[in-house]
Amino acid sequence: MVDFGGWSMPLAYPGGTIAEHMACRRDCAVFDVSHLGTLRVEGPQAFTRLQRELTNDLAKITPGRAQYTHLLDAEDGSVLDDIIVWWVSDERFEVMPNASNTDRVHDALGGRDVTPERVVLAIQGPRARERLGTLSAAAAATPRFACRTFTWQSAQCIVAGTGYTGEDGVECALPTEVASGFFEALVEAGVTPAGLGARDTLRLESGLPLHGHELGPGITPLQAGLGWVVAWAKGDFRGRRALEDEARSGPTRLLRGLAAAGRQPPREGALVLTEGRRAGQVTSGNFSPVLQRGIALALIDVRDPRPGGSGPSGLVDGTTVEVVLRGRSIAARVITPPFVRSGEPAPGALP
Repeated sequence: MVDFGGWSMPLAYPGGTIAEHMACRRDCAVFDVSHLGTLRVEGPQAFTRLQRELTNDLAKITPGRAQYTHLLDAEDGSVLDDIIVWWVSDERFEVMPNASNTDRVHDALGGRDVTPERVVLAIQGPRARERLGTLSAAAAATPRFACRTFTWQSAQCIVAGTGYTGEDGVECALPTEVASGFFEALVEAGVTPAGLGARDTLRLESGLPLHGHELGPGITPLQAGLGWVVAWAKGDFRGRRALEDEARSGPTRLLRGLAAAGRQPPREGALVLTEGRRAGQVTSGNFSPVLQRGIALALIDVRDPRPGGSGPSGLVDGTTVEVVLRGRSIAARVITPPFVRSGEPAPGALP
């Protein structure tokens, strides 16, 4: 157990992180992600309030759907938080910020913080729906990015076809009084409990950003390769002007993947060098259980930093770079994430 954003969270269960990781890739795993906040925004002005503050366009979806979106800093357009919104019914939205950002998102969006009232369990993997279906056929049938309600032991619960592993699956929000029984029933159905360690290696293999690493102060959606989250056509939103300025000039750095030559992973903060000059910095790195090598995400400079230099610096897939941290050097290749797709190596992930 470890402290995470003020929560006591399982880092790993007795089977270990790699076993949990592979269970999710090959079968099914359950993650307690209750550290994610839940803000319930309700009423006739709820849609307008969220539409004004968040980058994505809720008008693209309808009640019964979920959407990934960003809350930006009004001054520089950097990502204050990346959020999933569950549109439960006409005037009810469940807004799910990251653990450490719940208060700042609450300040921006309002609503009621219902985090202490529920447990959120992510059931993920190619057999997730099959195994969950033994407990609730309705929950298991929830399509990707759909949002539904279901009943467990007479308690009303919410399920969405969302997740953070790159595999199929759902996330279930249950009242605290029935959550333990639901978790135990999942384990009895053959679902492997998994902790934060496997959640991080899974999201990294899938090329998914983590706030505080690939998103956060000074990092915009455009730099993180998430321009699709910005709905330019919907009108004004917080941080729009700064983002428009960056879009006109072009981002000075972009998020890319690094596949190490061996098992040693690049680590956060390591410098990325091309031909001996700085090309960027690692934001996250770890060992990939599927690829059996080190992998990382890094913000890579778009322009050659040398006086008079022009053109990309290490942005072309297949470019060999050097990753240096505390005097140690690791050879790696630049690739476009994800590293793993549906449990198998993605093109370019291996030599």
